[in-house]
Amino acid sequence: MQLVKTQRDTLLRPLQIVSGIVERRHTLPILANILIRKDGEKVSFLSTDIEVQITTHADVGVGGEVGATTVAARKLLDILRALPDSGDVSLSLANKRMTVQSGKSRFALQTLAAEEFPTVAQAEHYNARVTLPQKTLKHLFNMVHFAMAQQDIRYYLNGLLLVVDGKNVIAVATDGHRLAFCQVETDQDFQRQEVIIPRKTILELQRLLEDLDNPVELEIANNQVKLTFADIELISKLVEGKFPDYTRVIPKGYKNNFTIDRQTLLHALQRAAIMTSDKFKGVRCIIAPGSLKISSTNADQEEAVEELEIDYGGDSIDIGFNVTYLLDVLNNLKTDNINIALGDANSSALITLPDNADFKYVVMPMRI
Repeated sequence: MQLVKTQRDTLLRPLQIVSGIVERRHTLPILANILIRKDGEKVSFLSTDIEVQITTHADVGVGGEVGATTVAARKLLDILRALPDSGDVSLSLANKRMTVQSGKSRFALQTLAAEEFPTVAQAEHYNARVTLPQKTLKHLFNMVHFAMAQQDIRYYLNGLLLVVDGKNVIAVATDGHRLAFCQVETDQDFQRQEVIIPRKTILELQRLLEDLDNPVELEIANNQVKLTFADIELISKLVEGKFPDYTRVIPKGYKNNFTIDRQTLLHALQRAAIMTSDKFKGVRCIIAPGSLKISSTNADQEEAVEELEIDYGGDSIDIGFNVTYLLDVLNNLKTDNINIALGDANSSALITLPDNADFKYVVMPMRI
């Protein structure tokens, strides 16, 4: 049975969309495959790792037959990438083998039965539906994703908290040492819902969402979220657990604050970071009226010192930070200036954007 006949790039796009979540090594061998379903000209491509499932469609089918199979995602993708840009590619199925043909190149791949492929069951009821431009949701994730934990035993930190509340959609991420908060306002009105979306899902969505005004529909159920945009449907399980109360973590009422050029601070910290070690990433910041002094040392008694002029008239504060946490946020922001607010040497610092209450970044101090 002939499944597909189309140009290479037309077939490459849906495969690239779904193959991002496919694990090379898995306890279930079939999960290294993608499920290809054909119904006349309509062909769907589906991948899953049991936690996340991505489906996309393309009108690349040949003939009126209906059929389905699964084939190794990476092998098929590697073959298509290696074929010449121009020229048609056909996929056909016979005797449990898939033949990929383009010009005088031909590949025969093993398949596994479509009936054995474990797909994620969709929730019967969604508690909330949110529609946003793709670029808005991408912006939300981009502003906080770097603060998510990686493989923390507190599993609820290995993801992103998404809150819909009134007219606001809020994203929060923390690894216990720093916290990033971002919100956008919509013209919709929601009952408050809080869900924790897994780290892998967020990283995949950052790859798939585009900087476009085209809508993405986000549907929230008790145990999963579903996002639909362009010709893509992504379903993800949620992380169970109670996310920390971010409203208590974000400091309020700090009287010591100053505004500084983001690039100037970023470059000074990058230079100071050269003298830190892999085991100890601490930098010392001495803030005094008119000046910010950044210094770092290592076990070899080497030292870096950076002095910056700042418009500041508050208390003198001697405080240490993990330089990586500062570099992460400064690299991620795109504004010219940032505002830094401080309490004392033992209190978290608050980084915000001038005249903008939609973004907040909290970083805990470190003993130097």
